[in-house]
Amino acid sequence: MISVIDYGMGNLRSVAKALEAAGAGDVLVTSDIKTIDKADKIVLPGVGAMQDAMKELKRLDLIKVIKESILKKPFLGICLGLQLLFTESEEGHKTRGLGVFKGKVKRFSSDMKAPHMGWNQIVRRTKDVPSTWFDYAHHKSLRAGGRETKKNINLLKNIPDAAYFYFCHSYYVVPDDKGLIATTTEYGIDFVSSICKGNLFACQFHPEKSQSVGLKLLENFVRL
Repeated sequence: MISVIDYGMGNLRSVAKALEAAGAGDVLVTSDIKTIDKADKIVLPGVGAMQDAMKELKRLDLIKVIKESILKKPFLGICLGLQLLFTESEEGHKTRGLGVFKGKVKRFSSDMKAPHMGWNQIVRRTKDVPSTWFDYAHHKSLRAGGRETKKNINLLKNIPDAAYFYFCHSYYVVPDDKGLIATTTEYGIDFVSSICKGNLFACQFHPEKSQSVGLKLLENFVRL
């Protein structure tokens, strides 16, 4: 069973329907702590302000179960669900996040059009950083022949490098640990468009709005 965490922000039903279309047999949109704790996999989506999101997560007493779930089961964060994982955001006078990872959430500079909205490419990071979601057979040959090969992350399996995904955001994450970075995207600057570590993958783009490539990513998550 997959729990899509409901804290009143974002297109939760769209995410749930996309997961069902990707082959998930049992998807529940829920804010019930016991249901979330019993789920096999967790999805934390979200659209809107990080400050409002943190208020709702605290009000619903969901912070503890989210952090505990990240430690023990496959976890997918989407858009605001990525940003919430970090220490703080520039939004709302340094809003504190969940603090799962050290790092900041920054706003695109004033000379760039925000929000960044529409289709854009994701590029896999080439740095060889271990993760339980890597293909270790491939991992051993990353630098074979004097060239770097892209990270092989299971959620991006059968998704071509530089594939287009759908974005809608004004803020982006800057992890202290660059080893978290799974993909980057160019929008005036090269910003982090997804991260991975252990059983966690989180992306700035919206797979549920990204047609066939987004469905493939969700299918990969369902099949973990």
